[in-house]
Amino acid sequence: MTGMKAIEWFPIPSFICLSRRPSLDMWGMSVRVVQLGSPRRPDEGLRIGTVRRPPRGVRREQIASRDFYDVWFPVLAPSAETMGAYRAEMTEPTWRRFIRAYLREMDRQEARHALDLLAALSHRTSFSVGCYCEEERRCHRSLLRKLLEERGAAFS
Repeated sequence: MTGMKAIEWFPIPSFICLSRRPSLDMWGMSVRVVQLGSPRRPDEGLRIGTVRRPPRGVRREQIASRDFYDVWFPVLAPSAETMGAYRAEMTEPTWRRFIRAYLREMDRQEARHALDLLAALSHRTSFSVGCYCEEERRCHRSLLRKLLEERGAAFS
């Protein structure tokens, strides 16, 4: 297994061309980036919560039924330290520092493997990833979208 990329564990059939979006969309398989707690779309698939903590005040058995997430996947969430350091003041310079810190965290081996897995799965099934932030523009999920795009994920 030396030298094998993680994504090779999930080979994509040769008839699927990653550069041609229509060939991927015709099967309706892709990833969406969503705000957790927002109403689900019928074609959204499994909802994955890339958040550090479960939603406050929501009982564990109600998390999925209240449209938060089906599976909790905190490995792709910003660390508590990163969130604490940058959340209070989100000016443009602070946001740029947050981006650098989050991308460093996503360069860890377990995060890279998780991103590779999600990118490969997006060609096999529909699912969504997200967090609680209202505005994606200043949220780690905008960065998560870019990281998945870089790995060839299929987006709807």
